[in-house]
Amino acid sequence: MKRLRLPVLIVLVALAVIAWLLRNQQAPSLLPEAAPVQPVSGGVYTEALLGAPGRLNPLLDYHNQADRDIDRLIYSGLITFDERGVPQADLAESWGISQDGTIYNFSIRPNAVWHDGKPVTSEDIVFTVELMRMEQFPLPEDLRQLWNEVEVKGLDERTLQFILPEPFAPFLDYLTFGVLPKHLLESVAPEAMVDAAFNLSPVGSGAFAFDRFLTEEGQIQGVVLSANPNYYRERAFIDQVVFRYYPEATAALAAYQAGEVLGISEATADILDQVLKQPTINVYTGRKPQLALIYLNLNHPDLPFFKEADIRRALLMGLNRQAIIDRILQGQAIIADGPIFPGTWAYYEGIEQLGYDPQAAVKLIKAAGYGIPAAGGSVREKDGVRLAFELVHPDDAQHTQIAEAAQRDWANLGVQVQLKAVSYAELLEAYLEPRAFQAALVDLNLSRFPDPDPYPFWNQAQAASGQNYAQWDDRQASEYLELARITTDMGERARAYRNFQVRFVAEMPALPLYFPVYSYGVDEAVQGVRMGALFDASDRFATILTWYLRAQRAPAEPGATPSLP
Repeated sequence: MKRLRLPVLIVLVALAVIAWLLRNQQAPSLLPEAAPVQPVSGGVYTEALLGAPGRLNPLLDYHNQADRDIDRLIYSGLITFDERGVPQADLAESWGISQDGTIYNFSIRPNAVWHDGKPVTSEDIVFTVELMRMEQFPLPEDLRQLWNEVEVKGLDERTLQFILPEPFAPFLDYLTFGVLPKHLLESVAPEAMVDAAFNLSPVGSGAFAFDRFLTEEGQIQGVVLSANPNYYRERAFIDQVVFRYYPEATAALAAYQAGEVLGISEATADILDQVLKQPTINVYTGRKPQLALIYLNLNHPDLPFFKEADIRRALLMGLNRQAIIDRILQGQAIIADGPIFPGTWAYYEGIEQLGYDPQAAVKLIKAAGYGIPAAGGSVREKDGVRLAFELVHPDDAQHTQIAEAAQRDWANLGVQVQLKAVSYAELLEAYLEPRAFQAALVDLNLSRFPDPDPYPFWNQAQAASGQNYAQWDDRQASEYLELARITTDMGERARAYRNFQVRFVAEMPALPLYFPVYSYGVDEAVQGVRMGALFDASDRFATILTWYLRAQRAPAEPGATPSLP
């Protein structure tokens, strides 16, 4: 019996503990869970739009972001892209590509109609393409040239065909253009199109239709759009979207604080801190379609060290890019490890990341034979060649600060940099295009083209006269880019871009700095807002069909009456 006393005592203690837990455990709530909220139609969303009105025509808005933002809601393209850069159906119901990659067939949605009720047909697409070929429209010359080389024909009212002279996998990028109604514009002469009345009373096939302008003393102050009840997708919950124009971000913020608007089209750096302090506003951020980098002239006769990959990598490792982002860009950027946008289908997650490591950078420089001269000084040299070069940069305050930060960081490595500030136009025309630079701080703007297609910037065929300003002559990297340009298989293209990125980081022909981000402010009353990475600022409206201002509780059981929250 003595041997049983300890087990019995353990059992009694365990029972006491269980009884205590049962007494102190909260009884399950007998109240029913709150019914989920369901959005309902209604309400007006008003946004402060930075910029000024121009012409509400997708072929005339290339240089006016405010117009593009509005046109995004009025017009439709054959296809659109999600935030990963994957093509999605828009006006097109489906499409197919020939095995050789030169023929693209599209079928138009049977329920796609213009805001005036007329059906959208293949003739409208053919008509719009014909306009893009004309000199009267202020489109980039390379875009016009592409359309002059592509044959387009309607096979019937709902199907059409594009025939390319050679395979070009990024072609889908060019099919997001806003389609114009032939029946309303075919009688307008091309030279009169820029000033046509249509541009101030547009008719599209998008989720919202033009309603009217808001004017004061004869000046346009805003635009009112109404939800399209005949939209080929589901109707938007929001009844109206009203844009009010403001010349600068501070005025837009003041309008929000005064209760005049519910959104600010862009919370720029000069107002971002104030916007973040507003208790009733939500700020959504997404990567911009831009890349800041420093080009190195790999063929400069006086700078042989730029041909050494270890020196180029050391220069990147010696740059405190995160400090540049935090202190100069107010945190509104993400570090770039390569030339392809992160989060897209083409980005390789396993890419090597060269972080800030000045000690490792100095070791690479020393291993390459560059040391401090015995005669003294702070600039490293080898065989009489000093690690010194000129960095040309745009002459605005932000780029100047970035260039000065790079100058300081590189001085700590024993690299001497002289700065030269010029206008952006001069930087392009007098330095980049003639290859008359040593190093250059540049922003690559890749707006409106979700396909990465790095070919123009890095293929060896573009080194002499194209946009391969670094003059990187690498056959292996060029083969990957050429393959990705001609094959339409997404898996094969992704593998080619993965291999290209690995090669790029190994060789580091230029120094990627950062991808800036876009900040969008929307009042908390607007629900359902979601914003991912952007290929154009107007992509902030990609999910506008799910936004709502009014909601109701779902019925608790069949026959129950929902109540407003």
